Amino acid sequence: MKLQSSPLTRNLASVALTCAMALPTLAHAQMASSPTLYEQLGGKPAITMVVHDMLANVVADNRINHDFARTNIPHLQMELVSQICEATGGPCKYTGLNMQQAHKGMNLKTADFNALVEDLQKSMNSNSVPLGLQNQLLAILAPMEPDVVHK
Repeated sequence: MKLQSSPLTRNLASVALTCAMALPTLAHAQMASSPTLYEQLGGKPAITMVVHDMLANVVADNRINHDFARTNIPHLQMELVSQICEATGGPCKYTGLNMQQAHKGMNLKTADFNALVEDLQKSMNSNSVPLGLQNQLLAILAPMEPDVVHK
């Protein structure tokens, strides 16, 4: 017995084949269009607010504020925003010194680095950055520790 194909069966088969062929393309398009960490954080305005609040925390933090006593804080804020923007997939381009050059001669210790991270976390918490996004950002910044801390 031979199955006869009706126009409806042929159309359904054609639609099924088209959908099956389109799924990998749709999945790729969805992956390609998934938001960057930069976008998830809220873009440059949100990053600017987090960095601004972090620097306010640093200035009030007696553990490390002496390290920033002669720092041009507005310039530092601009550099940090640019650096985080680029590192999280945003459109910015960081043009400042690399971390080793920027911290040369400061004799920073692991405790200093950790204090800065705590001030950043405090800022992210006060700006309602979800914990998962905080962890993603910290995972990007953590590898800088060997270039900042001089043992």
